[in-house]
Amino acid sequence: MSVPARGSLLDALREELGLHSVKDGCSPQGQCGCCTVWVDGQPRVSCVTPVARVRDRTVTTIESLPEADAWAEQFSAFGATQCGFCTPGIIMRAAAMAAERRSDRSAVEQMLLAHQCRCTGWQPIVDAVVGFGSPPVHSSDSAHFDAAGASQRATLEGRVCQSVGPTIALGHGGFADDSAPAGCLVAVRSASGEWVVGETLDEARLLSGKVQGRRTTAPISWPVDVPAGSWHRTLQTTWVEPAYLEPDASWCTPGGEPMSSHGNGGAFGGKADGALGEVARRLAEDHGRTVRVLNTREDVVRLGAKRPPLAIGLRTDGSGVLRVATTPGVTELMAQRFPHISVEEVTIPGPPTSLKLRGAVWAEVAAVCATLLPGPWYTVTSPGGATASATVAPDGSIAVEVACGEPLSDVVLRSYCVGAAHMALGLVTSEALSVDAEGVPHDLTIRSSGVLRAVDTPSIIVDIAHTDGEPTNGSDAVFAAVLAGVWAQRGLPSRWPDT
Repeated sequence: MSVPARGSLLDALREELGLHSVKDGCSPQGQCGCCTVWVDGQPRVSCVTPVARVRDRTVTTIESLPEADAWAEQFSAFGATQCGFCTPGIIMRAAAMAAERRSDRSAVEQMLLAHQCRCTGWQPIVDAVVGFGSPPVHSSDSAHFDAAGASQRATLEGRVCQSVGPTIALGHGGFADDSAPAGCLVAVRSASGEWVVGETLDEARLLSGKVQGRRTTAPISWPVDVPAGSWHRTLQTTWVEPAYLEPDASWCTPGGEPMSSHGNGGAFGGKADGALGEVARRLAEDHGRTVRVLNTREDVVRLGAKRPPLAIGLRTDGSGVLRVATTPGVTELMAQRFPHISVEEVTIPGPPTSLKLRGAVWAEVAAVCATLLPGPWYTVTSPGGATASATVAPDGSIAVEVACGEPLSDVVLRSYCVGAAHMALGLVTSEALSVDAEGVPHDLTIRSSGVLRAVDTPSIIVDIAHTDGEPTNGSDAVFAAVLAGVWAQRGLPSRWPDT
C-alpha cells in the first residue's frame, strides 16, 4: 500500500483502505488488541504502530489470513464470539502461534494477555484455540446448527437484534462505524466537550486537542453509606465501568435516520440512551453532509452509564433497607421485585447511572437475598422468569445450572452464561472505577476497569435444562446467582470488589 507520512497503521487500514475487520476499541491506547494485524508475519497492535514503520514490509489482516474461514467456523462452533468486535484481533494472534503452543491451554491464556474481551468470559475462546481443528467437547450442540434459533437466543441474551455465525468472528457484525459511507465528515469531542468536525478522523482529532486516557493511582470509594440499623447482611458497591469493547458510534445523512450504536450487541445496556444518534442527526443537518460521530474510549468512561452504586442492610427474614444512587425507575423496580425492602435514593456526584445495564440493582439485591439461605448452591429467579443456581468450589471453579425455557442454541446460551459468570466474578472481586469527590472518573483506560483476564478466570461449567417452555433471557439469572455464589465462597465481605 502507499504509506502516508504520519498517523498509525490502524488509521491507514481503516480510514484509507476501508479494512474494517481491524477494530478500534481503545481509541487508541494500545490496550484492547482489537486492531491486531501481522507485520512480516508477526502480530502487532496497529493503533500504536506508526504507519511509516511498516514501509516496505508485509501487512496481513484477517481478509488475507490463511485459514481465516476455518478459524471463523471454529470460533462459531465453540461459542467463542458474541458481538464479534474483539475476535478478528484474537484470531490474528492465535493464528500466529505455533501449533504445539496452541495446544497448551496455559500458553493460550498467556497469549490472550494482549487482548480484552467483555462478552465471552474467555473460556470459549481458549477452548476454540486449544481445540483448533477438532470438534467442540459439546459436539452435539453444533451438530444440527440452527442459525435462526442461535440468533434468537443471542437476541434474548443481548437484548438487541444480533446475528450469529462464522462471519461474525471475522468482524462482520454490522458495527456502526464500519458501515458509514466513504467521504463522511467526522465528529469527535474536544477536550472541553464540544463537538469538532473534520474532513477526516485525523483532522478531527487534531482539532479536538484529544487528551490520551490514563490509569491513575487514585483509590476507589464506596459512595453510598450502609443504612443505619442492626443487620444480618450488609453490602456496599462502588462505581463500575461496563467496559464494552466497541466505543459508541453513529452516522447520519441529512434528513435521514441515524445509525444505531448497538451494531451486533447490546453492550449490556450501556448504549441504551441513543444520544449519539441525535448528535449525528443534528450535525448532518447543520453541515448538509453525512457525518460520522465517534466516542473515544475516554468519552465512554467519563460519560457512559454505570451501575448505580448502592448499600444494603438485610435482616434474617429478608426485610431491610436499600440505599442507592438516584436512578430513574429504581424505586419502582424495588417495589415490584422486593416489596419487603424499603428504598432510599441518594444523590451523589458522579457519572450517569442506568437500570438497563445487566441486572443493575435487582441482581445485587437478589444475590444478597439468596445468601440468606444455606449454600453451597445459591438460586435466583430473574424478572423474566429464568432460574439459575450457582456454586463455587474452594479452588474458585464455578458450576451453574440454568433453566430459561427452550434453549434454542446450547452453544450460544452456554457462551452467554459463561460470560455472565465471568462478569459476576469480576464485579465481586476486581471491577471498579475511581471517581473523585466531585464525581469525575479518573481511570480512563479500558484496562483500568478491572475486567478479569483469561489467566485469572477459573473453570466455569454450565448445565442447561432442556425444556419446551417459552425461551427467555437466562444469562441475567446466571449473573445474579454467580454473584451470590462467589460472594459466599469469599466469606461475604461487606464491600464489592473484595480486593
